[in-house]
Parts: sequence; C-alpha cells; structure tokens
Amino acid sequence: MADFPLSADLRRDVADLQETSIVDVALHGWGRPGLVPFWFGEGDLPTPDFVADEAAAALKRGETFYTDQRGIADLRDALVGYTEWTFGVTVPDTAVTLTTGGMQALYLAMDLLIAPSDEVAVVGPVWPNIYSTVLVHGGTVTHVSLTLGDDGWTMDLDALFAAVTEKTKAIFINSPGNPTGWMMEMEDQKRVLDFARSKGIWVISDEVYHQLVFDREVAPSFLQVAEPGDRLMVVNSFSKSWMMTGWRLGWLTHPPEMAGHLAKLIQIQTSGVPQFLQRAAITALEQGDETIRALKAQCKRGRDLTFDRLESWPSIKASRPKAAFYAFFAVDGMTDSVAAAKDVIDRANVGLAPGSAFGPAGEGYLRLCFAASEDTLIRGLDALDRIFGAGSRQ
Repeated sequence: MADFPLSADLRRDVADLQETSIVDVALHGWGRPGLVPFWFGEGDLPTPDFVADEAAAALKRGETFYTDQRGIADLRDALVGYTEWTFGVTVPDTAVTLTTGGMQALYLAMDLLIAPSDEVAVVGPVWPNIYSTVLVHGGTVTHVSLTLGDDGWTMDLDALFAAVTEKTKAIFINSPGNPTGWMMEMEDQKRVLDFARSKGIWVISDEVYHQLVFDREVAPSFLQVAEPGDRLMVVNSFSKSWMMTGWRLGWLTHPPEMAGHLAKLIQIQTSGVPQFLQRAAITALEQGDETIRALKAQCKRGRDLTFDRLESWPSIKASRPKAAFYAFFAVDGMTDSVAAAKDVIDRANVGLAPGSAFGPAGEGYLRLCFAASEDTLIRGLDALDRIFGAGSRQ
C-alpha cells in the first residue's frame, strides 16, 4: 500500500480548517495547578438545582425515547411563550426549532443557505466558530470590523453594506457580541433588514447573550423589527443565561417554511435532543427569571471589578461593555496575541483567550471572561496586575 497520509482523502475545506487558537492556548495551560481559567465563555457556577432536578426526574420517568426532531411540542410552546414575553413578538410553533446547542443552530442555518462560492458578510471581532462554519460549507467570509473609540465599540453600517456583493448570501451579526459586548440598537437593526430585503439576502442574528445586558432588561432583537416573509434566522441558546453550557441546548427562530427542511437535517445529524433534557429546558424557561437576575447582577459586579482594574493599567485600552460577560482589551505593543496569552499563562497562571481567534480585527487584543465568582476574579486580576499593572515591565 502506498505510504500517504490519510488526511489526503479528506475534503480540502475540512483538512485545511484551523483549530481555534483559543484551544491552542488552553492546551498550553490545561492541568496546571491553580490556573485561573478566564479563557472560555462560561462562569464557575453549575446549572441551578431546579433545572438539573427536572432532568433527573424526567430520566427516571423513562423519557428516554426518540422525539420530534424539532423538539417536543411542550418545549416548542414554551419557546413561543418565551419569545412573546421577552420580546413582545408572537411567532408560530412552526417558526421555532430546538437544536443541540447554539452551535448546531448556526450550523443548520449554514446547511440551509451556504453553497461553495457563496459569501457571508460577518461583523467582527466575533465568536470564531462562525468563520469555520462558513468555510466548512465551502463559503467565503467577508470581514467587516467594529471600531473601538472613546464611546466604545461602534459599527459603520455603510461599510457593512459596501461589503455585500452579488455573491453574498447572508449577513451575520452577533449582538450582544462576543467578545466585545457591542450591541446593535433597534434603529440599526431596521436599517440592516431594509437593506437585506432590497438585496434579497438573509440575516443570521446570533442573540445568545440577549438576557445579559446591564443598561436595560433585554437586548433588542431582530425579531422585533422583522416583517412576515423576511429572510431572517435568529440563533439562541440555553448555555449562557441559564448556566447550561454543557447541556448543549439551543434553538433557532426561522421562517415557518424552513421547519420541514430543518427537521430533515436534524434527523440525519442527531435525530433530536434527548427528551429528559428538553423537560429541564422547559423548567428553565418557566422558573428561571430569578436565576437570570442573579447572574446579571453577578456579571455586572464582575464587569465593574474587572474594568476598575483594567482602567488602572497604563498599557491597556478597553471599553466597559453594556452586555455579555467579556473584557476585550488591547495591549500596547502586542502583535501576537497567541504568544502573549501563552506568556500570561507562564508568568501569571491565568488563562486568557487570544484576540486573533476572533478574526482579523482581534489581533492585539486579549479576552477575559468576567462571569466568574468575585474571589476567582480577584485572584486572577491580582496575578495579571504583576504583568499589566503600573509597576510592571513589559
């Protein structure tokens, strides 16, 4: 048999796909005693007992069989209700599909839309999996960068519209945003949808952080400005607001005529989410308001604690975000954020995400997740102070 690598048989878009540099940095630090992990997008509190208890109870009741690919009727009804009481928007049951995490919701949207040579205009810095999801479908990403100024992160809509070409199939927007905490206001959402209608292209809106907002109850949603027939898909997840990252539960809000196509795709990918987990998701929606309020309060304290420290460090530029739970900060003179993040691990035993993972506009930045408990934040910030503080030497 010829001596050749098995990877030579793979599709090129898969074989050439790069692992996110967040994982590269995490592998550098994983397992080190006492390391403070601020690199991933989750806090350090487990899922609330009332949610976990319902999953266990449903499991014991024998709810372990196949279900409707798009989610059991009770959960779809609960998501319809959640959309109405959260955003004041009524959607039909056929417009909601349960997914195995927000990531599958995004992947399914690309399955439906993106063919080789299609383009997706992506507003960044942004969660890195969006880039990989487009590329693995043979598409191309057009980057449109946010700008950090005195008033925080801002978006030039004219630059976004100018990035759309005859090959563009969709615009992707993550608001509130990971890693910046940037949030698109409703007037700008209207302009984006008006533009998308005029061009006959889709808007894919990742609204996973819609509850984690500090200056209002909830972030604006594209659903609130959409019209019947709009080419709009909204990605959401139970991961962040209900502290359920490991459960892998999300949902997609979409035009009703997409329901059958999504069911087909889910059937050949996962055959649906386990029913006992869906029962827990219903409980989270119906009983989780206090949990969300407590998490928002904790994240606001964490934001202020983190930025009080960041703003005292002379080599750092950052903007206190209105939403999500990340500090995305620029470091003077830093040109290789992966190397810098590894150096922070070696010198301070703190795990940060490299900015380059979030697209071209992210290089020169590091990301810190401040959803952790106060004691953990203080321990990590004290360690970082030795690198970035006023008395440090770069």
